[in-house]
Amino acid sequence: MRNELREKELFIAKFEDNVNIEEYNKEYFDWLQLKEIRLGLKERLDVSVYAKKEYTWQQMHQIRIGLSKKLDVSIYAKPEYNQFQMREIRYGLSIGVDISKYSNKELYASQMREIRLGLIYKVDISKYATKIEMPFQEMEQIRKSLMKEKIR
Repeated sequence: MRNELREKELFIAKFEDNVNIEEYNKEYFDWLQLKEIRLGLKERLDVSVYAKKEYTWQQMHQIRIGLSKKLDVSIYAKPEYNQFQMREIRYGLSIGVDISKYSNKELYASQMREIRLGLIYKVDISKYATKIEMPFQEMEQIRKSLMKEKIR
């Protein structure tokens, strides 16, 4: 089945999208990784940024989306970030928040989200963002409390 899916990606690339992914047809890329490479080539993106065996297809996807939105993906195009962390950093970049406040590989993506939301709503994130060991649920409670205070 996997070989059939690989062959399907090669066929789509060549005959439907008119892109050449043969040079990426390596054993270490699965069909979903090949799909992300094909889609990037179709969009004329620099796929060399993510066409690397150390990235999962989900990580490749986050990098490809960032490239297509003209974001500086070098900030998160690192194998040590999982796809969810990459997504949170990409979201922050796309809306212009200071991602340096949460682009820490030690943070869970759910913690990153709470910090990003705090930045968006302009609350004092220092009340919770500096505590890596704090569960995201607690971060969320603090953020929401700070938002309520701000409204009053």
